[in-house]
Amino acid sequence: MHYRKLIAMAGYKGRAQQLLKAASVNVGDRIKVEDAGRTYEGVLMPRTELGDSNHLVLKLKSGYNLGARIGTGTKISLLEKGKPPKLEVPKLEIKPDPSKPNVTIIGTGGTIASRVDYRTGAVFPAFTPEEIYSAVPELAEIANIKVVEACNVFSEHMTPELWAKIGGVIAKEINEGASGVVVAHGTDTMAYTATALSFTLKGLHRPVVLVGSQRSSDRPSSDAALNLISAVTVAGKSDIAEVCVVMHGSTEDDFCLIHRGTRVRKCHTSRRDTFMSINDIPIGMVKGRELKYFREGYKRTKPKSKVTVDGKFESKVALLKVTPGMSSSVINGILKAGDKGIVLEGTGLGHVPESLFAGIKRAVAKRVPVVMTSQCLWGRVDMKVYSTGRDLLKLGVIPGEDMLPEVAWLKLMWALAQTKDPKEVSKLMKSNLAGEITPRTRPDVFLKPAFAPTP
Repeated sequence: MHYRKLIAMAGYKGRAQQLLKAASVNVGDRIKVEDAGRTYEGVLMPRTELGDSNHLVLKLKSGYNLGARIGTGTKISLLEKGKPPKLEVPKLEIKPDPSKPNVTIIGTGGTIASRVDYRTGAVFPAFTPEEIYSAVPELAEIANIKVVEACNVFSEHMTPELWAKIGGVIAKEINEGASGVVVAHGTDTMAYTATALSFTLKGLHRPVVLVGSQRSSDRPSSDAALNLISAVTVAGKSDIAEVCVVMHGSTEDDFCLIHRGTRVRKCHTSRRDTFMSINDIPIGMVKGRELKYFREGYKRTKPKSKVTVDGKFESKVALLKVTPGMSSSVINGILKAGDKGIVLEGTGLGHVPESLFAGIKRAVAKRVPVVMTSQCLWGRVDMKVYSTGRDLLKLGVIPGEDMLPEVAWLKLMWALAQTKDPKEVSKLMKSNLAGEITPRTRPDVFLKPAFAPTP
């Protein structure tokens, strides 16, 4: 059984930790707290590591949580040692339904779904099909679920090697007959992994859906269940044969949007509708387990073929945000470090200050490709409009069209693993391989409030 073990003094430090140790109290124990004539009894709850050292959190008999401030005269006494949280999942007789699609959920770290012990407040990851069905019973009505773990890391620790490993697991599951695959992933770097998989999975003929949650399952405002239900719906029932991201489309629990993997960005640190399609509209939406498509231009499912993984990346590629007056010494330092490619996040239509020209010229002379993107979220790079852009083109800078900077960065990593010939790299970067480039930017994408987080 996989689960996070409760730490004896989880989150407590300083004065609070000293008092708890003196009373031989651990998280999960029932205790009494006395201070200034007031008495509280309840189960000691864990605290966030960022919490202060002057409060205890108790779960009262009523089920509510209470924050008790520690004063100079606070006394803590043990009433009853805590019982280990019950981890048993209700026995479910799960029989595959041949009328339903087979969906594989691939874990990459953290929780796929969670169960909450409401007596202690502890949250446990769900990994087995029984746990998944127990946590989100609606899934049983949609698909036959299989669960596989590819890796177990926080999303900020993703690497090219892990992208290749995840891709390998996806290919195996689809080649063995899965109707679609859901990849459970942390939201911080979900768009990076979606982009990486978009370039590395070859012969894809079934949906690959990345999903996560902004708020954990122990919070009343959690988006985990709806996101997972929607992702499994897309994986099992849609005709999409691409890598996509499925997450909340509004602040309400009403629908999820289906974003193309090379067009999506996390735009807010905590909002549930944080993911947006940039420079394009979403492929569609999921509402009430019903699919609605917004566009025709996406790859469709087709008869079974073998999915392969081209998972090689050149890791030494720099993504440089250009600032006014930036010195060429920055690019010289990148070259000295041995980087094989540079993606510039330039200003406006794709410009940099003249102070960077010498460094760019040196990079191109050393056969290091330099790709131009824009710091603007909407619109595209057009380096022929102004003299600065035209001068950069003459230096050999490759226009990144309407690719997001991080997408161009990942694509250049992949392209450099295919060829070292600058001309061939330039050709690959200018080609639309996975929906990362559109021939013409839609004029309405910046103005459509339905596809943007609302205030």
